[in-house]
Formats: sequence, structure tokens, C-alpha cells
Amino acid sequence: MSKGPKSHHIVPNPNGGWDVKGGGAQRASSHHDTKQEAVSRGREISRNQGSELRIHNKDGRIAQSDSHGNDPYPPKG
Repeated sequence: MSKGPKSHHIVPNPNGGWDVKGGGAQRASSHHDTKQEAVSRGREISRNQGSELRIHNKDGRIAQSDSHGNDPYPPKG
């Protein structure tokens, strides 16, 4: 039984900078000074693992979501 796609999150670190975290993980996979660096690394991890990538704003809300998993309904065209 599958629990749906795994996910990785780009989240602001309370002490400054940005973290890449696996869904449900307490500790960050990696820490970066800029959001752009964190997003780049997060995309890399997400592509490798076929997971969803959720990019959060400074306020913690999800701003953007990329899917790198096997979409069961690929768009036609």
C-alpha cells in the first residue's frame, strides 16, 4: 500500500537561510544561504527520488509545487 507521493519542502530556517527537508522530517537534508540555492538542491533531490517539491514563502505558506513523481494522468498534447 502506497501512502501517496513522497515530498520535499523548501522552508525558511528560523535562524536565517533556507532548508531542504524531506516530508515529515525533523532535520533538514541541507541548509542554504539563499532560497535559490535551496530550490536548486531541492529540485535535484526531488527529481532523483521522484517526489513532490513544495516551495514555501517566508511566512511558511506553500508558494509553488513541482511534481517529479510518476504522474498517473500525464497531460495529453
